[in-house]
Amino acid sequence: MEWQSKKLTEISEVKTGKWDANHASEDGKYKFFTCAYEAFLCDTKRFEGECLILPGNGVNVGEVFYYSGDFDAYQRTYVCSDIKIEPKYLFYHLKCFWRDRNLNKQFGSATNYLKIGNFKDYEVSFPPIPEQKRIVAILDQAFADIEQARAKTEQNLKNARELFESYLQQVFSQRGEGWVETTLGAVAEFKNGLNFSQSSKGEKLKVVGVKDFKSNFMVPFEQLDTIQIDGDLSESYELKENDIITVRSNGNKRLIGRCLLMGKVVNKTSYSGFTIRIRLEDKSVFARFLAYYLKSSSTHELLINSGEGANISNLNQKILTSLPVAFPHFDKQVQLVNCIEKVEAESQELEKVYANKLKTIDVLKKSILQKAFSGELTKTLEVDTNKGAVA
Repeated sequence: MEWQSKKLTEISEVKTGKWDANHASEDGKYKFFTCAYEAFLCDTKRFEGECLILPGNGVNVGEVFYYSGDFDAYQRTYVCSDIKIEPKYLFYHLKCFWRDRNLNKQFGSATNYLKIGNFKDYEVSFPPIPEQKRIVAILDQAFADIEQARAKTEQNLKNARELFESYLQQVFSQRGEGWVETTLGAVAEFKNGLNFSQSSKGEKLKVVGVKDFKSNFMVPFEQLDTIQIDGDLSESYELKENDIITVRSNGNKRLIGRCLLMGKVVNKTSYSGFTIRIRLEDKSVFARFLAYYLKSSSTHELLINSGEGANISNLNQKILTSLPVAFPHFDKQVQLVNCIEKVEAESQELEKVYANKLKTIDVLKKSILQKAFSGELTKTLEVDTNKGAVA
């Protein structure tokens, strides 16, 4: 079967939209494509029929979207219209090769971007229209099966993560005999973090910043930034083993109150002004137990909803002082932490399994596309998302 090869601009008209982002209208009649992943709405239409939309700058450069219907576009969004081959065939071709072929041309500056030259240089190989339609039909079915597998895997990954959180809630809600109920201020003392700037010229040391929290339980010492402060570090700002650091301020209110436990101190380490240090004074409280208690979703909700039920913008020592805490005798705390860590390890193993499966699915999609454009697709295509294989 004879295949041809032509430049993209020979088989498709390529234009950009002409509107800025303010053209979007909440009650618009037509789709309005910008460089964002999701489309907006607007009151005008400039394009119609089967078209391909490619973001011209920003983080989504390299993505390709297919749309059939009436729509308009942002001034830095490219649209392939009046396509002379099967439009969905071109869509899958671009999904396979567009990002890789343009990698060196579109990246490398502060803002990723495309130029019309990217389209003029891009070559498309294609068979006769009937074969294009056959390939598209096979790919449509294969990708539908893959997306179904992805959705199921993503749900399983979510369930694995929720499994541990559910167990953690169970530990702290089903309190038995001998649990002491008090406040965090009764068992610990607090200190706001250290302020410094790029112009500081004093001692150099490691610092725990907001970016170091993420999903970590322990302070990731090897990932900490080294900063320079004014003068020498006061001993009161030095972190000690079993200190707990919590986020005091963040642009995302849901991230306020995240916690890290400090392990063995290797080098002098402090913590930034956007955090607060919690230091236990009551020896009957096991630091790891308290850290898990503070990381539980119910405790986190108490923190961010402190102050007449409204979400706080900043955590402060007053809120921490009045936070309710509860714990059994020390040996029981150690026993519970051992159980918590066992369940957490099992949950993390499950997460790895499903995260790896998602990677396999992405590899599988690439493999199928490569087969399609090398003429290797058979009449039927069997997809095995467990093994990442196609047949």
